[in-house]
Amino acid sequence: MSKGFTGDDKGGLPDQKELERQLSEYLAKKYGDKSRQVSRLAPEPQSEHGDGASGVWSRINFDMRPEELVAYLDQYIVRQDQAKAVLATKICTHFNRARYLSQRGKQDPADGVGLIKNNILMIGPTGVGKTYMVKLIAAKLGVPFVKGDATKFSETGYVGGDVEDLIRDLVHEADDDLELAQFGIVYIDEVDKIASSPNLVGPDVSRTGVQRALLKPMEETEVDLKVPHDPISQIQAIEKYRRTGKREKRTVNTRHILFIMSGAFGGLVDIIKKRLNQQALGFGAQVHEPMADQDYLKLVTPQDLMEFGFETEFVGRLPVQVVLDELTADDLYQILRNPNNPVIISKKRDFAAYGIEVHFEDAALRLLADRAAEMKTGARALVSVVEAALLPFEKHLPSTDVRRFLVTPELVRDPEGALRQLLDNPEHPDMIQRMEAAARDERMELMKMIAKREPLYRDRLDGPLTPARMDLIADEYYRVGMTLGAAFEAVLERLEQIRDFEEGFYQRYGFRIRFTETAEVAILAGAAAEGLAVPSYLARLSQVLAPGLQLAYDRTGRDSFDLPQEAVLDPEAYLHRLFQEHYQNTLGQPR
Repeated sequence: MSKGFTGDDKGGLPDQKELERQLSEYLAKKYGDKSRQVSRLAPEPQSEHGDGASGVWSRINFDMRPEELVAYLDQYIVRQDQAKAVLATKICTHFNRARYLSQRGKQDPADGVGLIKNNILMIGPTGVGKTYMVKLIAAKLGVPFVKGDATKFSETGYVGGDVEDLIRDLVHEADDDLELAQFGIVYIDEVDKIASSPNLVGPDVSRTGVQRALLKPMEETEVDLKVPHDPISQIQAIEKYRRTGKREKRTVNTRHILFIMSGAFGGLVDIIKKRLNQQALGFGAQVHEPMADQDYLKLVTPQDLMEFGFETEFVGRLPVQVVLDELTADDLYQILRNPNNPVIISKKRDFAAYGIEVHFEDAALRLLADRAAEMKTGARALVSVVEAALLPFEKHLPSTDVRRFLVTPELVRDPEGALRQLLDNPEHPDMIQRMEAAARDERMELMKMIAKREPLYRDRLDGPLTPARMDLIADEYYRVGMTLGAAFEAVLERLEQIRDFEEGFYQRYGFRIRFTETAEVAILAGAAAEGLAVPSYLARLSQVLAPGLQLAYDRTGRDSFDLPQEAVLDPEAYLHRLFQEHYQNTLGQPR
């Protein structure tokens, strides 16, 4: 007899919690880790909460306009100006319209019928940032995101291969929040691979079938979450019926789910050239000058896509088309110089895990970019060339006492030779000097990027982005090894905690305090140095400051105090000076 589910010693059924624990362990062993996400056997559908579709907007971090989203993407994506503008505009419009319609309610039975979604087709070579751009947008908006490969689907579907499985995955990414899942983003890559082959006689059933299977989800349909090959949904349905006696059909409506598709579309350029050449025939016809392939792609029409092998209905459900530019060596260099680029951040984290600090000379970044450009795979090649240069160091340095090194052009050209020189003389004066210069250059580039991000956070800064605050963000970026956006958020959250402490102090003692900018810097630096959360650090500081400030308030009648850096670093000295100034002023007054 199976030991997967056991009752109590008396042979009865286990209680609810024990049954859920045993079920979770059983599913994890049989179906993998995804099944562990089941927190209860039959979660109540969100619609039973009574907040309606409009309630989902309180759970989506969406309060952006197209220009704001473009400015956000500019911090991460090099070049691709047209693609960023088109995606930001159409995605913002899509979600603003979805919010408007969901909050407006259905006032007419025909309301929404024939609604044309801003589904997007992205055309561009590999490694230009298609997936990265969509992931950034989804993360910024706070909507669930799933990615699928078009070549993995079939018309009728199989385990893991049904196009509707993407919608079910969207529910999983939304932590089983059905309302949130209905406002997600589905990204399908290599969609050019499901275009029918022009070399076949007759229809290419396998590929056109997948196109037809995508038609309904891309427009509007109800996707049933309970399918025969999903044991979790089956068990949830059984448990729901056991508890309520009702058979519930859990479905997701795809009306507001945005579909974004992408592919390299090899061969599409020839179709466009053929069309343009045909149009240029005859007297008086306009002759087009030869162009780069990328420029031809920007002239793509729906007819070109249909000749490429897509069904008319499929092309009609992708009304927005955007072409991404191929990345040059200079583009790849700019990517490496960007403080937000995941290639360098990831590598620094790898070495930081061993307590090793690494810096990059600008000339080394340029050489790495040139080598990556030769591989013709876009930004993906950057990972390969960086790994090739640093792998010997990652292998040997953790077993040595070397705790910092510099990536130079010499290292990129001869990693093994540079490693031997480093091990022979890790503190070579010339190399130390070059490392310090590289660190200064890196920080200067980081400060420029921080300054550029000010418009994105102006409403939360509670004042200007001063050099002192910029230093705090830069220090956080280097200290934790996070992205610049995460460093910004961390510092802003801590500044808000200081504001909350000031307000709580007023509520408790009846007079106001306000930490100056230099005091804020001291608080954040002190908390980081001691590994304390800002509220804990302030609570300890308050134990010293509060009694003295209360006495000063009682004796002087002052109802507010601007606390300088001294009040944080040496509160006893600050209070002593505060009372000394008070008595001097009192003695100096005429009787």
